Amino acid sequence: MRKQGIGEDELFCFLEAKRNKDIRYDLILSSMCTRPHPVAIRAHNLFMETNLGDPGLFPGTHEVEQILVTRFAELFSCPEAGGYATSGGTESNIQALRIARQIHPTKRPNVILPASAHFSCQKACDMLGLQMRCVPPDKEMRMDTDVLAGMIDADTCGILAVAGTTEYGVVDPIPAIAALAQEHGIFFHVDAAFGGLVLPFLPDSPAFDFSIPGVSSISVDPHKMGMSTIPAGVLMVRDPLVLHRLNVDTPYLTVKKEFTLAGTRSGASVAGALAVLDYLGRNGMEAVVSGCMENTKRLIGGMEAFGIHRAVTPDVNVATFMPCRIPDRWVVSATRNNHIRIVCMPHVTRDHVEAFLEDIGELNVTAT
Repeated sequence: MRKQGIGEDELFCFLEAKRNKDIRYDLILSSMCTRPHPVAIRAHNLFMETNLGDPGLFPGTHEVEQILVTRFAELFSCPEAGGYATSGGTESNIQALRIARQIHPTKRPNVILPASAHFSCQKACDMLGLQMRCVPPDKEMRMDTDVLAGMIDADTCGILAVAGTTEYGVVDPIPAIAALAQEHGIFFHVDAAFGGLVLPFLPDSPAFDFSIPGVSSISVDPHKMGMSTIPAGVLMVRDPLVLHRLNVDTPYLTVKKEFTLAGTRSGASVAGALAVLDYLGRNGMEAVVSGCMENTKRLIGGMEAFGIHRAVTPDVNVATFMPCRIPDRWVVSATRNNHIRIVCMPHVTRDHVEAFLEDIGELNVTAT
């Protein structure tokens, strides 16, 4: 640490130089995060110093969190559902599996999940001492329910499926998986970190929420398609009482018990998340999602016109393609199967898609 502080001008000159090294969102086609909406930034700044870890000191911020939970309870077809704001899908998945382990105690607990599950599940299982049983995907990269059924045993405390997989943008067969979970009395968590703010605004989207009997909990990340500031996640549970299985004593705070994973929790991004949902409303969110899906369809059509075929047909705005050469200026990623992966987030406009396709066409024509 410096013995003497430096001037503000020098400090921010240094910080701006570092920030300018970051890649601009205009060229990023691989991220599930996006530029925050202006109302999210304004709300974030308003609630910058708030701490939801001690809600008695910030009752208004706590009310904002409760309203956000209510919004998702309604959106996910169960007004009686409960939940709380997390730092994102990783924390939400950890907490869901904690609940599953508490509900079904056993000496050798295991959790069954698809091979496409987010890598946060590995962290959760490591921390919780859970055996992780991975179900291989079918040809459409969805969880194979026949294989899943054969993996369930007396030590299975939870099942996890994904609504909008990170790599391929597909939705696991949630109703069939939920039926198996119900049949065996197993806690069933749906990781909808990405799809949770896409699927409700699509016509004829795959079912994934609490309208399906057997779905126990759902995670969703407003800092993804919800365009909130980072970090903003929400864990929703059908039965709010199950959260209290995670309670620990907090004798010196304004609440005497707490079920959250983090202690100190900023209310800023929570306010940002609510601000976007209430500002845009259902009609506004439908317009955003529709635009992203139209860009995804255009991207797939354009790539296939060049002979670069899709790996699978996605349910949400994630497109994957057979390996090909990518122009240097664009940032894309690759799946574990080496498929090209592109996410058409709100910052990826039609102009970006057309410019990318033009570059791809020139590169492939040159290559051939």
